Amino acid sequence: MSGSAVVLQFLNGLAGGSSLFLVAAGLSLIFGVSRIVNFAHGSLYMLGMYLAVSLSGRVGFWLAMPLAAAGIGLLGALLEIMLLRRIYRAPELLQLLATFAVVLVVRDAALWAWGPADLLGPRAPGFAGATLIAGRAFPDYDLLLIALGLLVFGALQLLLSSTKWGVLVRAATEDREMLGALGVNQRLLFTCVFALGAALAGLGGALAIPREPASLGLDLAAISDAFVVVVVGGLGSIPGALLAALLIGEIKAFCVGLGLSKLTLGAEFIVMAVVLMARPSGLFGRPQAAPRAPASSEPPLPPPPWKTAAAALIVLALAPLFADDYGLVLLNDILVFALLAASLHFILGPGGMASFGHAAYFGIGAYAAAIAVLRGALPMELSLAIAPAAAALAAALFGWFCVRLSGIYLAMLTLAFAQIAWSVTFQWDAVTGGSNGLIGVWPASWLSSRGAYYGATLACCASGIALLWRILHSPFGYSLRAGRDSPLRAAAIGIDVRRRQWIAFTAAGAFAGLAGGLYAFSKGSISPEMLSVPRSVDALAMVLLGGVQTIAGPLPGAALFTWLGDTASRSFEYWRAAIGAVLLLLVLVSPQGLGGLARWRSSR
Repeated sequence: MSGSAVVLQFLNGLAGGSSLFLVAAGLSLIFGVSRIVNFAHGSLYMLGMYLAVSLSGRVGFWLAMPLAAAGIGLLGALLEIMLLRRIYRAPELLQLLATFAVVLVVRDAALWAWGPADLLGPRAPGFAGATLIAGRAFPDYDLLLIALGLLVFGALQLLLSSTKWGVLVRAATEDREMLGALGVNQRLLFTCVFALGAALAGLGGALAIPREPASLGLDLAAISDAFVVVVVGGLGSIPGALLAALLIGEIKAFCVGLGLSKLTLGAEFIVMAVVLMARPSGLFGRPQAAPRAPASSEPPLPPPPWKTAAAALIVLALAPLFADDYGLVLLNDILVFALLAASLHFILGPGGMASFGHAAYFGIGAYAAAIAVLRGALPMELSLAIAPAAAALAAALFGWFCVRLSGIYLAMLTLAFAQIAWSVTFQWDAVTGGSNGLIGVWPASWLSSRGAYYGATLACCASGIALLWRILHSPFGYSLRAGRDSPLRAAAIGIDVRRRQWIAFTAAGAFAGLAGGLYAFSKGSISPEMLSVPRSVDALAMVLLGGVQTIAGPLPGAALFTWLGDTASRSFEYWRAAIGAVLLLLVLVSPQGLGGLARWRSSR
């Protein structure tokens, strides 16, 4: 690269980093204070874009920017008051489910209001040209974004360091339990923080309209990048968010400049993985304060409901006698996702390890089976056996690093590894088919009929779930739960907590890979979508719907989620909103999931 090209790419990186900081700064505030994994932050960014495009045609570009930010800030405050305030005492993962439900509702609300087509925004008046820098033209608007990013950073630093409200926000980030003990009105503080964070997301979206069109897929794309920045920079650290955003912006810019554009899809996740392995609390983060209140004790897992499971198995085995082909396809999907949910529950509930990237092993198993059939010309039966083995190897590799962390940092590292796997799959055209995926992945001739393949899927999934249940009630399962509840006491009596977590992580990946292999042969084709963040969130939603602290809960959770998705998508245009509404209702009515609701009804 020439000297002028280096300067230009450096400025491109600053512009991209500044734009990313505007989104991540609000999430950093919310995340640092409330500890909520707010998946809806990307939706607020997307709404900011749509609102700015609509307002700019009426009141002009420059007035539309603050109005869009203010409107999204007000929406954020209403969201916190009407929903999140009711579930602050609920488990963090249940809050994740609630904000994911908001994502579904908001996306269909945007579809209803603005339609499915992308909306192009106007150019910024006075900044439509370019300036010569080092002999090359550089957009004036990108220079403005760099200045605005630094201006917002300075304003936030002044607000947090020189005002009483800022002192309270920093205190809540450090130790919110002590803040509550001092009599501070945490509800009002959280509402204000959430409104400010939402306004920053709306401002980031509004300022992005001259650079890209407003579209319905921006919500999850924006939240993935914002989470990376927040975690790399450190929870609640505005300087850390700025440094992380600029670092990621520069790395992406120079990847493009050096002809390594394929790395841009996974560059930020590679950065996050490296940072978390070297410094688990992020660049500017501090280890979270030890809780002063006693840890919540989880009730022992009930024994597996073998009688109920046997009755359900008999009914499912008889399904080909009365179900049509479409019904068998739906039941086949339910069985596959039930095994996927059970494998995630294995590490999430008893293991205490939240994974935001469990779909990686589902997809790796599917691709391993498909590649074995198509590239290696292996029999379907052997290819299906390769699926859990390949997924287990990947889970063992990723899990060796992940189990060294805990809490949200562990969850984000699983997300990083999953996104790295997705980016490789998405771009390795010669092996994985790239974005087109692979087709022609069909089962053996003796399983070619829907009834026969359904029977094989039922046998594999039922055996896998039964084995997971048996492991959970073995000495290994008890030691795994001991490490979750009290790692210091478990270590004191000779339990190697980290080693058991690693083994559990590997086993969960293997069962997820088996589910992925079964899914690939049932559909006849696979695509990188199988490893994506939405698929991982779907698996989390299934587990949380059923109840984390129940052994059989993920099974009805997977059945309900899959059936709702299929039924709603066929009969209702805004089916995502319908699913989101059901999820929100369940979160508010029964925070412990379907399993908790069933226990409550049986106790009456």
